[in-house]
Amino acid sequence: MASARTASASPRPQVIAHRGASGYRPEHTASAYRLAIAQGADVIEPDLVLTKDGVLVARHENDIGDTTDVASRPEFASRRRVQEIDGERFEGWFTEDFTLAELKTLRARERLPQLRPGSARHDGEDQILTFAEVAAIARRESARTGRPIGICPEMKHPAHFRRLGLAFEPIMAAALKAERLDSPSAPVLVQCFEVGPLKTLATLSGAPRVQLVSADGGPADLPGVRYQDMVTAEGLMAIAGYAQAVGPEWRLVLKVDDAGALAGPTPLVAAARAARLKVFPWTVRAENAFLPRALQRGEGPSAHGDPASLLKALYAAGVDGVFCDFPDLAVAARDGESLSPHRP
Repeated sequence: MASARTASASPRPQVIAHRGASGYRPEHTASAYRLAIAQGADVIEPDLVLTKDGVLVARHENDIGDTTDVASRPEFASRRRVQEIDGERFEGWFTEDFTLAELKTLRARERLPQLRPGSARHDGEDQILTFAEVAAIARRESARTGRPIGICPEMKHPAHFRRLGLAFEPIMAAALKAERLDSPSAPVLVQCFEVGPLKTLATLSGAPRVQLVSADGGPADLPGVRYQDMVTAEGLMAIAGYAQAVGPEWRLVLKVDDAGALAGPTPLVAAARAARLKVFPWTVRAENAFLPRALQRGEGPSAHGDPASLLKALYAAGVDGVFCDFPDLAVAARDGESLSPHRP
């Protein structure tokens, strides 16, 4: 994932465990990351937010009401509040109101218990991890398995934290240096939906960077700019000025017709190749709730559909890797093998 920018696709696309094996265990936990590696993931992905005392911790959002047991902890009841983040109003408990020591007293919970009751059975088993602890898992598992395990951290809401006096980029750069992940050849790829933080990080660290883009909206730090404009040929050339890869929502890579069926690749991968960018689409999930209509199976949003067809279509489109909540499924689809024996 950290090799020099290339105009051709990787011969073997990488499986990026999105928040760990988050289809099977509460996301961003040691259990989720270790299971993902056991299932064959090449890379583990932590979303990163900041604590009150400026420590990087792995959480999907800085609002931890849905992913920890904080709501059941009376000593933290007064921390619940309302604030605006990137133009949206949120009510909950936020990492920037807690020290690391306080967060370490909490336990992780499944964010989507109705869709993932099997994962929810593991609520309360794990603590919140720091970025350093996630990096240590990758190092230990690399040594144990004899294969390199990369790490793909995402800087979440840097503009919001900057307004609070917590500058994300120098903290990220210092953390990368401390973990020896600050060179162009390091097994790391730093992501962000915002543009400015990636440009700033490029001046502070040699770690490779990926610009995340969604099918809708635009970067929080650039009002008026749309992600759709950033994935044009011209927009991708601009991204190549400060990043080595683009991370598009998978619907920007594959067309879906009116019947909800996959209808071939969009021009994005070819345009990214012309810009000498790698492509890492996100996020493939197994549940019907996240699949196009033609790939849904069984009854209800929590039933598992046919993510293998989606994964195979992405690989066929020439991507360099795929973010997936179910690493075993992504490995099997890529390698043409039966499911991993490590599947729960």
